[in-house]
Amino acid sequence: MNEVIIGIDLGTTNSEVAVVEQGNVTVISDGDKNILPSFVGIDDNGEVIVGETARNQYLVYPERTIKSIKRLMGQDTQINMAGQDYSPQEISAIILKRLKTIAEKYLGQPVTKAVITVPAYFSDAQRQATREAGEIAGLEVVRMINEPTAAALTYDSNQSEKKHILVYDLGGGTFDVSVVNIESGVVEVLASHGDNHLGGDDFDQQIIEYLVKHLQESFGVDARQHSKAMARLNRAAENAKFLLSDQPYAQIDEEYLLEHEGSPIHLSIELSRMVYEEMIEDYINATMDATHIALKGAHIIASDIDEIILVGGSTRTPYIRERLTNEFGFEPHGEINADLCVAMGAAIQAAMINGQQVDTVLVDVTPYTYGTSAISILNGESYPFTFVPIIHKNSVLPSRKSDAFATSYDAQETVEVTIYQGEDPDALNNVKIGEFTIEGLRDVEAGNIITLTLALDLNGMLQVSAQEKATGLEKSITINNALSSFENTSMEAAKQRVTSLFGKLDSSLYEPDESQVSEHTVLPEIETARAVINKAESLFDTISNEDKEDMVDLIEVISDCISSEDIVKLDEYVEKLNDIIYYLES
Repeated sequence: MNEVIIGIDLGTTNSEVAVVEQGNVTVISDGDKNILPSFVGIDDNGEVIVGETARNQYLVYPERTIKSIKRLMGQDTQINMAGQDYSPQEISAIILKRLKTIAEKYLGQPVTKAVITVPAYFSDAQRQATREAGEIAGLEVVRMINEPTAAALTYDSNQSEKKHILVYDLGGGTFDVSVVNIESGVVEVLASHGDNHLGGDDFDQQIIEYLVKHLQESFGVDARQHSKAMARLNRAAENAKFLLSDQPYAQIDEEYLLEHEGSPIHLSIELSRMVYEEMIEDYINATMDATHIALKGAHIIASDIDEIILVGGSTRTPYIRERLTNEFGFEPHGEINADLCVAMGAAIQAAMINGQQVDTVLVDVTPYTYGTSAISILNGESYPFTFVPIIHKNSVLPSRKSDAFATSYDAQETVEVTIYQGEDPDALNNVKIGEFTIEGLRDVEAGNIITLTLALDLNGMLQVSAQEKATGLEKSITINNALSSFENTSMEAAKQRVTSLFGKLDSSLYEPDESQVSEHTVLPEIETARAVINKAESLFDTISNEDKEDMVDLIEVISDCISSEDIVKLDEYVEKLNDIIYYLES
């Protein structure tokens, strides 16, 4: 029996884990929810919390909660959480470790291998950072595949009729669009384009700025100076966005948002879908521009597209469907849950790797051009940094390409090789992702031939080698961008830190210990409610009897809701108790 390989969609806003069982894809639930919010935090006891509990804590303690970490992947930066600095890889590893635990609990056995999806437009540095996050979490990342490709795998591709499919993937933090050809069980990505910093978070930010401006004009207060108020505005903006997917208006009410000059500030404002669509129009225009670039890269036009697949929660925005329908003349698909299809595709790819019977064959492409610089003619003049593409954008993966270059002067002993990623004819306008020197060349006239080989694997990782043709003298490197690569000691330290955060979470994981099962199946809303009760009770010694009575009444109602597991009423009363806490702490 082969070891199970799980499929993971590591998303900006939400993450999911799936597996193929007896030919069917199962998105694994954590309790009654199969979507894990991509939030990580440290609770009052100094223990790590992940998912819905951390998302709820973000309202109360944004300073010890992190969201949207995917947007920082591949950057050489640190994020502070509860006074401790962490790399983006470590925070992502905590999410992956939680997904790993969810899968292990469901399967009843250890899981050490995974297929993880990444945006098609993720750079080499971002892909490497994702691989490192998996390693820190204790997962061997056996394959990384592009999210639009994974989405295409969830649809029935075992058909003889040739179809061109457009996969429009708009998540919380990234946008990808891919043109996919499906025929006779083969899924082939013809072209991809996108933006690593465009998504639903940007839509939320537009609403937040709208609310901040309203508060400034109405009350003369700058909400940006109050972190807890901004956390609440963030949640309010997200909820308003959800409402506007189904309704023409969203009422935004946040009582006791903050205190200004001794008086409480209550936010109450209505946002129309029309105003919201005006806010996000530039972003939607950018996605449509990217769509046309992808069509051009696939050498087809809009009328050649047979179907459109929507991926990512942000595609529920009606304006997006409207724009795509107007552009292509037909409605996009909506049969498969836009939040889950990427994880499902990752599980299908995992099953294929594991030798399970799957009726699809994956052909993926690189979203970038990789090359080097050389002396050549640019804009009619000799220029030393002319970009020379070697592996072109939309090349089928894996790809191995070579090109020949000549030394530029007599007795040239060394050659500096710089590798760039991008599309601009001026190499300096592209992204430099690595460099090395080949030394000890022959003492000969100019024109000594050096061959440069680039090999891009299925995970988008790049191997580069340069060789003096006449002698075989060679220098090679693996480009794991310096911004994201970990030294071995750093990797071990990261693993230990993440493991220590999880404490006993992994112990006896596969044993049917009833006490453990009940502990880990407590609903996140109940965990949050208990945390808010503890917070309220800690204020009893410093508040008036009147405020204390109000809080005690609410705590009693909340406790009753916990006992009956009435989640709807529980959320309502927890929010009221939170409002009082905010007011008292302001």
